[in-house]
Amino acid sequence: MNKSFFIAWIVLFVVWMIGSFVVHGVLLHEDYLKVPGLFRSEAESQAYFPWMILAHVLLSGAFVWIYARGNEAKPWLAQGIRFGVAVALLTVVPTYLIYYVVQPMPALLVVKQIVFDGILTVILGAAAAFMYRSSATG
Repeated sequence: MNKSFFIAWIVLFVVWMIGSFVVHGVLLHEDYLKVPGLFRSEAESQAYFPWMILAHVLLSGAFVWIYARGNEAKPWLAQGIRFGVAVALLTVVPTYLIYYVVQPMPALLVVKQIVFDGILTVILGAAAAFMYRSSATG
């Protein structure tokens, strides 16, 4: 773990927080209001926000760590997109499918969560690859 790692960690944290706000706070906000029994109210959620920050610190650190360990001397953008897709298939898709099984979530909401968070994860993969582009070709 070096300076590049910590800079990438911070960048990914910021991108992930902003991206999550766009996905869940903007794009899916109205969908979430339709299932109020499944989620905390906005006011109640604020008391738990430090846990959201901690989660994103851990997520972004692990994301960069895994990317950095597998970074190859290949074109950075394609490598980042592949990594993002792999992470989405490992995390986003199964997580929301499991939630769908155990919570009474509308199917369309689950599809939107998978698509929007999947896109965000691919963007994060590209961002990680961009941060490590000097160690790869392209």
